[in-house]
Amino acid sequence: MKLSFVIPAYNEATTIGPCLDSILSALEGQRGDSEIIVVDNGSSDDTAEIAGRYPGVTVVTEPRKGITFARQAGFAKSSGELIANLDADTRLTPGWLETVRRAFARDPQLVCLSGPFIYYDAPRSVRICTRLFYAAGFLTYLVNRFLLRAGSLVQGGNFICRRWALERIGGFDTSIHFYGEDTDIAQRLHRQGKVAFTFRLPIYASGRRIAAEGLVATGARYALNYFWVLVVGRPFTQESTDIRPSQARARGTSPAERGIPSLQRRSPRSDRPAWTPRSLPDPGRDISTEGAPCSGGLEALPKTAANG
Repeated sequence: MKLSFVIPAYNEATTIGPCLDSILSALEGQRGDSEIIVVDNGSSDDTAEIAGRYPGVTVVTEPRKGITFARQAGFAKSSGELIANLDADTRLTPGWLETVRRAFARDPQLVCLSGPFIYYDAPRSVRICTRLFYAAGFLTYLVNRFLLRAGSLVQGGNFICRRWALERIGGFDTSIHFYGEDTDIAQRLHRQGKVAFTFRLPIYASGRRIAAEGLVATGARYALNYFWVLVVGRPFTQESTDIRPSQARARGTSPAERGIPSLQRRSPRSDRPAWTPRSLPDPGRDISTEGAPCSGGLEALPKTAANG
């Protein structure tokens, strides 16, 4: 099955390179067709230029601001049977690609697969709190799935959909600006087949929004919009704050000064080994399943983390 990576990007000049490096590194030596699409969502920095330097990467321009506009534009440009929806500040964890291909090959009823974030630039205490947040979210998912039968759980920026299922529901709801887009897509895909969330599919992501808005405020806002979409059908929060490294530079603070780990990146034209993380959290330790509601992997999905 051909896998299409779709990556919306707005002023992500400092993050799009490591994101693409991690994908290209994972794809090296892999069987199966794939493509990478970066959607420049009206950036004023060098995001599009940097992405365009990578051989085989397609850059699409979507001037209408908003995550759903960008995801929809990338989806329209893609040709894969599987659509991997990532964020520009994410980096694949070891085994991410193998987990995705294996899951969809084994279960033809699976229409969407998702997993949690590991915040690579957040302190350990924040990552522990995030793990507890995911545990609570998973319990909510169980109620939503088995009692309410209203939807599932998807982490925006780390979910893969079957093309036919996404086409059948009409793609992304572009009336949603930011918050609630993942809950909306999970709820609508729920009617097409199995929507699975597994702790075996973590992905590295930046915790810059948590750093800017606070852990409690960010978690509360996401939780509120999750339930609002489930109950009302629309997100409660209509707007979002742009959190970009360029804002940090405007305040005189570099990414390194904010504690973002040093990353060794290759030039797109170089034959050196791709993206080598330094001092990133161990995904096996940071998103462990000890004490979590779901202790199984993909093998346990039909009974615990699969919808359908």
